[in-house]
Amino acid sequence: MAAEAQTDLLKTALYDRHVAAGGRMVEFGGYALPVQYAGIVAEHNHTRQAASLFDVSHMGQVVITGPDRDSTIAALEALTPADLASLAPGQMRYTVLLNDEGGIEDDLIITRPAEGQEPDGVMYMVVNAARKHHDLEFIRAKAPADVTFDLRDDIALIALQGPRAAEVLAEHSDITGKLGFMQAGPAVVGGISVNVSRSGYTGEDGFELSVTNQDAPALFDLLVADPLVEPAGLGARDSLRLEAGLCLYGHDMTDTIDPVSAGLLFAIGKRRRTEGGFTGADAVLERLAKGADDKRVGIRFEGRQPVREGADLVDASGTVIGKITSGTFAPTAQASIAMGYVPADIAKEGEPVTAMVRSKPIVGTIAKMPFVPQRYYRKPT
Repeated sequence: MAAEAQTDLLKTALYDRHVAAGGRMVEFGGYALPVQYAGIVAEHNHTRQAASLFDVSHMGQVVITGPDRDSTIAALEALTPADLASLAPGQMRYTVLLNDEGGIEDDLIITRPAEGQEPDGVMYMVVNAARKHHDLEFIRAKAPADVTFDLRDDIALIALQGPRAAEVLAEHSDITGKLGFMQAGPAVVGGISVNVSRSGYTGEDGFELSVTNQDAPALFDLLVADPLVEPAGLGARDSLRLEAGLCLYGHDMTDTIDPVSAGLLFAIGKRRRTEGGFTGADAVLERLAKGADDKRVGIRFEGRQPVREGADLVDASGTVIGKITSGTFAPTAQASIAMGYVPADIAKEGEPVTAMVRSKPIVGTIAKMPFVPQRYYRKPT
């Protein structure tokens, strides 16, 4: 039976669908969201084998509008280390919002709308739920007055993820054949107008569909009616992203962790490494040149005992040398896996490391990430 959500929590446009489907509702980012339906492991495995539907409407969808494209790009490049000037129409880019010390205020995805979809000065941005109001306050304090950032509370976001997601979506739209990984564009899915991106947070091929709150329940019903599709909750989303080696804000990265230490060098454009010009550039480029003191690593532990966030990592003498930031027993990898930070000189694949769980040592080895292969679809060139 679905648990009743607290009355003071925000609800997405799909709340009633979650309750009707037996979703166990919990608080996340200020919202009532399903942590699971049939069970976390079952939902995880179904996503890896077929296709699952996730409600990610708690994420902040922001429309950025400037007087022209150059003005909008300049404002965004002053805030992030991404090379956004090179974005083609319909292309997306992952990057980070940094403070003056180079710490990560949030991670985000910025999209240039498809050709003719929006006026020239418009860009889209998706930010984390728990940080969206903070991010907007932070951004607006730094951005020029003629570039506006509008949080769209009138639209939902639904993620269709898994190796058969394209097959499912192709039943209702021809957009699947037009998009490769990290590309987006407008589409009509089952008579419903949506903006579709080929992206996600599971390591699988998949799509995220931005749709009005009014149309979101009908879109959910349409997709979940497919026999290949099952609804999935936050629990499976977390274990899937951890297997894929993807960071979770507030855990694997924070406002005191820089992108070099976090292993997010791909979020810093090559041009920006030379030019700088973004908030926190001095600190980040110095760290890039000299190297990080600590680095985020993947760890595979012996046995099935999960090693959770906050567990200390110790050396042979028992001295604390690092901490776990995310950990679980991974259904696909069939191993106890984790991410954490260790001194840079031991951040090497195959290096032994020990975690302390309730005063008990759990032996592990630094492992290559992702823990399972990522299966994003990249269009042939």
